Amino acid sequence: MIYSALFELVLGRVDPERAHALAARVLRLLVAIPGVPWALRRWTVPHDPALRVQALGLTFPSPLGVAAGVDKEATWFRALGLLGFGFVEVGTVTAAAQPGNERPRIFRIPSRRALLNRMGFPNPGAAIVAGHLRGRPAEPVVGVNVGKGKAVALADAGEDYRACVRELAPVADYIALNVSSPNTPELRAMQALEPLRALVGDVRAGLRDARVTRPLLVKIAPDLPDGEILAVADLALELGLDGILAVNTTIDRAVLGSAAGSLAAVQGGGVSGPPLAARALEVLRLLRARVGERLVLVSVGGVQEPADVWERIRAGATLVQAYTGFVYGGPGWPRRVNRELARRVRAAGRSSIGELVGDESREDAPTPTRS
Repeated sequence: MIYSALFELVLGRVDPERAHALAARVLRLLVAIPGVPWALRRWTVPHDPALRVQALGLTFPSPLGVAAGVDKEATWFRALGLLGFGFVEVGTVTAAAQPGNERPRIFRIPSRRALLNRMGFPNPGAAIVAGHLRGRPAEPVVGVNVGKGKAVALADAGEDYRACVRELAPVADYIALNVSSPNTPELRAMQALEPLRALVGDVRAGLRDARVTRPLLVKIAPDLPDGEILAVADLALELGLDGILAVNTTIDRAVLGSAAGSLAAVQGGGVSGPPLAARALEVLRLLRARVGERLVLVSVGGVQEPADVWERIRAGATLVQAYTGFVYGGPGWPRRVNRELARRVRAAGRSSIGELVGDESREDAPTPTRS
């Protein structure tokens, strides 16, 4: 309630990007105060074994994580972990520094608790971000989301990703390939099978350059037709990828309904938040039906309430990420979600939330008949 009032009276009146930077700075300063990290570890960091998840060869204290876009430069992942997130995906990071698109580039749609983002991967470059991650503590789990530089031609994208991964893989717990942002020219063309196949080869060369192995996931767009989503899933299995992140923001402004009119003058960008939820869940179910337990599925898009996280887990997601729900929910949001998830796990008679991954499909399965 306090945060809701603060958002309505203060933060909601500030430019969204400036408010985001302010929140990051306040949290960084807060966790630098002696005693504060200890208190947060006691009260907000999840320690409940009911929430613990084993995936990608890693231990996640909670399945709830921060999506790429919140901590673009890897400067406040520690604070985000102390708020209760089980993992943080930093970035998107490009090999060379770039300023991103012109401002303003984030727009709130309060009536739908949604955002329109056309950031364009602003970041200081892979070397600087790697420096921010070097020597970090073991928790939270930190993944790095990597993408193509805006000035890089599509034909040179593979080498661009390779250079980025070579720099960042040694300090990351996993690598996510962003081929689905709508805010970098031509990027979404890399979701096609042959470009994606070639990209994975280049990225694995980057891992060999760095002399490390890391779980490798690909992030896809919600706007792909179902047939293409299934084709990407089949390719991920063929290439031995570790998982799929589904989904990125959508360019389909029809999901905003009448609220879309307020953004008529804004060119480009992708919508996130509750208007994306139905498609994100639909894509998750489609992927789960195709790959079963062979890939780790990370669901993102429209996660706002604990019930949303619960639904994604039961639909087949091993991990769930949030961005817009955290923006509107505030610093107490991850703790509230974790507490409710733990309560639901126990109410379901399970010892771990991992036992519930894909549970809805098992409920729908026909009961075997005895012969």
